[in-house]
Amino acid sequence: MKHPNPSTPVQGGDSNAGLVFAISAYVLWGFLPIFMKLLAHIPPAEVVAHRVIWSVPIAAAVLIVLGRTADIRAALASPRTILLGCLTAGLISVNWGIYVWAIGSGQALEAALGYYINPLFSMFLGAVFLGERLSRLQLVAIALAACAVAVLTFDRGGLPIVALALTLTWGLYALCKKALPIGPNQGFLLEVLILLFPALAYWGWLQSTGASHFSLGASDMWLLLGCGVVTAVPLLLYANGAKRLRLTTIAILQYIAPTMIFLVAVFLFDEPFGQARAVAFPMIWAAVAIYLLSVFRRAR
Repeated sequence: MKHPNPSTPVQGGDSNAGLVFAISAYVLWGFLPIFMKLLAHIPPAEVVAHRVIWSVPIAAAVLIVLGRTADIRAALASPRTILLGCLTAGLISVNWGIYVWAIGSGQALEAALGYYINPLFSMFLGAVFLGERLSRLQLVAIALAACAVAVLTFDRGGLPIVALALTLTWGLYALCKKALPIGPNQGFLLEVLILLFPALAYWGWLQSTGASHFSLGASDMWLLLGCGVVTAVPLLLYANGAKRLRLTTIAILQYIAPTMIFLVAVFLFDEPFGQARAVAFPMIWAAVAIYLLSVFRRAR
C-alpha cells in the first residue's frame, strides 16, 4: 500500500509538512524574546552582526543539502538580483536591530504590537504599490488598527515608534522580497552573504578594540553563536512552510508569534500593561479578527 507524501496537500489545500514547518517557525519566533533578553547587556549592533555571521553556514548547508547552490551562483551573477538583495538585506538588518533593542530595553509589548499590525500594513502596501483591491472589511480592519495607534499616541504624547518601525521595516521587507527572483531559501542566503562583509568588519573592529563580548566569556560566546540558529532556523522553516499552505492558513498562523510575545512580555518580563494598552490591544485584536474574516471570505 502506498503511503501519502507528507508534503503533498491535504484536504483543503494544506499539507501536513507545511503545517509542521510554519507552526514550528512561529512558535520559535514566539520564544525568541526569552533568548534575546539574555543578550540585553550586549549592544544590538553586535548581536545583529553575529546573527548574520552565524546564519551563513546554516543557510549554506540547507542549500547544499537541497542541491540548489547553482541558484545562488546565478543570483550573484545578476546585478539586478544583487541590488534587490541589498535592499531586502538592509531592511531585515534594521528590523533585527530594532527588535533586539526593543526586547533588551523592556519594550517587548511594543514588539508584539508591531507584529500584530504588520499584516494590516502589508494589505495597505499591497493596495498602494501592487494595485490590490481592499474589501470593506479590510478597510475597517486598517482603520481600527490606526485608531489603536492613535490611542497609544494620545496616551504617551508621541507615536509608538518601536511598534511602527518594526511594522514598517518588516512590511517593506516582505514587499521587496516579492520582487526578488529567487526562492526564499536562496534569498535568505543571498541577504546574509551581502551583510556578511560589514558584519565581519564590525566584529573585527570590536575585537581590535577589546570591546567584543564574544571574547569576554564563555556564556556570551555561546549566546552569540546561538544567534545563527535562532535567526536562520525559523526563517527557513517558515519559507518551506509558507509554500505548502494556503494564504488563509498562513493568515491565521502568523498571529501565533505576536500572541506568544505578548504573553511573555506581560507574564514573564512583567512589563506594565496600562489603561491605554488595555484599550489599544483589544482594538488591534478586533482588527485582526475582521482581517481574518475577510481572508476567509476571499478564500471561499
